[in-house]
Amino acid sequence: MTGPLSHAPFRWLLAARTTAIVGNSVAPIALAFAVLDLTGSAADLGLVVAARSIANVAMLLFGGVLADRLPRGAVLVGSSLAAAATQGTIAALVLTGTAGIPILIALSVVNGAVSAVSLPAAAALVPDTVPASLLRPANALLRLGLNGGSIAGASIGAVVVAAVGPGWGLAIDAAAFAVAAILFTRLRLPQRSDAVGPDATASVWTELREGWREFASRRWIWIVVLQFAVLNAAFVGATTVLGPLVADETFGRGGWGLVVAAQTAGLALGAVIALRWHPRRALGLGVAGMASVALPVAVLAVQPTLALLVVAFGVGGVAIELFAIAWDQSLQTQVPREALSRVYSYDMVGSFVAVPLGEILVGPLAHELGAPPVLLGCAAVIVVATVFAVCSRSVWRVRTT
Repeated sequence: MTGPLSHAPFRWLLAARTTAIVGNSVAPIALAFAVLDLTGSAADLGLVVAARSIANVAMLLFGGVLADRLPRGAVLVGSSLAAAATQGTIAALVLTGTAGIPILIALSVVNGAVSAVSLPAAAALVPDTVPASLLRPANALLRLGLNGGSIAGASIGAVVVAAVGPGWGLAIDAAAFAVAAILFTRLRLPQRSDAVGPDATASVWTELREGWREFASRRWIWIVVLQFAVLNAAFVGATTVLGPLVADETFGRGGWGLVVAAQTAGLALGAVIALRWHPRRALGLGVAGMASVALPVAVLAVQPTLALLVVAFGVGGVAIELFAIAWDQSLQTQVPREALSRVYSYDMVGSFVAVPLGEILVGPLAHELGAPPVLLGCAAVIVVATVFAVCSRSVWRVRTT
């Protein structure tokens, strides 16, 4: 575990991303209850979170090109400052009582676009901070930091929202992004890290075509991305829109923060397991394990008690993390460095493209049919998508050790 930490660029990357995730884990809880306080409508909440997702997906491909072309450290500094500005504005509107659904949607669009620039850069930067032999422990340590930050953020968010209101939770998110921007300025990379990108004279479309060739030529990549296109729409719609609604009607807002923290605790446990357990077919096992994320969705539908949800979301978190670490290592070792950000951006677009649809649909469907049937339907969709991916031999052929 100390190997990656002996490299200063990795330490600063770990510190910056962990700081950002602390604040960013407060934001979904705070924003959800800010909207519910404003209108009490699950449909309005779905529109606000979907606006961010749509903008994120729409800008991801451009973000991948930008991250391959420009110094990735500089991209992360700029995007962190922009995120601090947007979240700070939302916080000010909520705190002053001047927020409305249209302005929250508009600011969510900006925030989603900013995130689209930072995500491919952050994901592709890891191989530039440590030797290839340390990628697995580096990814695991990075995920541990992110998960630990998420646990802290979700816990802080639950306390802050319940005690003083959602506006202060959003203010914490803005402050965290500002601090992360400062930490990213300390990231010093070898010159080659900012010179591995595409020819600066090439057009954006040429670079996108090259990235698509790298993405589409590997069957295992697009099979898994198809799985997550469906799985994410069902899981995010169920937990982001209907989860807070069920919590408000049953065990309370503070309990929902604990549930979210339980999932991130499961993520942290998954990272610890990944440090010790190195199966030859880690990607295939990780893909298969994603069926378990249907469990928390089903529990929300049939028995939404705090104790059961904490266990179910914890189990789901372990499965998510084991997959994520195997996925990152697979991409980072089998995709050329100069195209890695663009491949990550295609991965993210495909994985997130249907999320807004899930977020928009679950609210009205729950209004018509009730939340339990919709949640059970989402759980079934997760299982079917996972079975589809598990049946592909290309997924099981990938070796991560």
